[in-house]
Amino acid sequence: MHKRENYNDLYSFLLVAREKNFSKAAAKLGISSPALSKAIRLLEQRLGLLLFHRTTRSVSLTQAGEQLFRTAEQSFNKLDNELNLLEHYRHSPSGLVRINCALQPINTILIPKLAHFAEQYPDIRLEMISENRFVDIVADGFDAGIRLGADVAEDMIAVKISDVLKMAVVATPSYFEQHGFPRTIEALAKHNCIAYRLSDGGVFTWEFNQNGKTIKIKPQGQWIFNDDYTTLTAAKKGLGIAYLPESLVAFELGNGQLIRIFIEQSQTLPALYLYYPHRNASLALRAVIDALRIR
Repeated sequence: MHKRENYNDLYSFLLVAREKNFSKAAAKLGISSPALSKAIRLLEQRLGLLLFHRTTRSVSLTQAGEQLFRTAEQSFNKLDNELNLLEHYRHSPSGLVRINCALQPINTILIPKLAHFAEQYPDIRLEMISENRFVDIVADGFDAGIRLGADVAEDMIAVKISDVLKMAVVATPSYFEQHGFPRTIEALAKHNCIAYRLSDGGVFTWEFNQNGKTIKIKPQGQWIFNDDYTTLTAAKKGLGIAYLPESLVAFELGNGQLIRIFIEQSQTLPALYLYYPHRNASLALRAVIDALRIR
């Protein structure tokens, strides 16, 4: 393999060829004329070619020098253009931002908040991957993740993007007509409560606050899902009682498709936080964070 050429010497050659004068080229490079002459002479020796015709009054390119000049000028111009593009990345938000998040926050928070964001930042591409498990966002190539609560690893930064999440216990009017209303929280254990499977294999525990005490119910119904939207669909079909974020069932509660019980006792979950690995985030990610942040 041919040894890689010294790009400093090639750039020096390029300036001499452009200026057709060693003194002017040396001044632009900030070096002495003898130092520049030596660099060009060493370049010619390495290539085994004469690149310039030199006289006391003029400097001109040889045929080999003309060919090298065309190649070098095209290459350095291309490199300059690429560096200018990188400068654009540094000053203007652009590029791909990948976010790992459960489906429900994508639909209720990210898409509504970022709908106009796409118009404001047309050079930013957003990729949102829905998963119900905790992932290593760095190892899996994500720029950020979203989770409940600000309790993240020490090397992560958390930014609040929602208010606290109020949970709602809901079912259809037909379900309650057939099975009756549970009069106490403990009575839920006798109902067909739709369970939520966690990523670790466990089942999400329903928690309630009653008279200053926490009551926990482990749902024991016929149906188990690992997605809030599927759970909502099942509840709307009258398959049982569901325990879902209030924001997710607001429409169905408003039009009477679902009825809510134990309103005052239902659990409030921590707010959602966007987290990312370090403060040296790209301008694109910072723009996303600014659009999502709760102020």
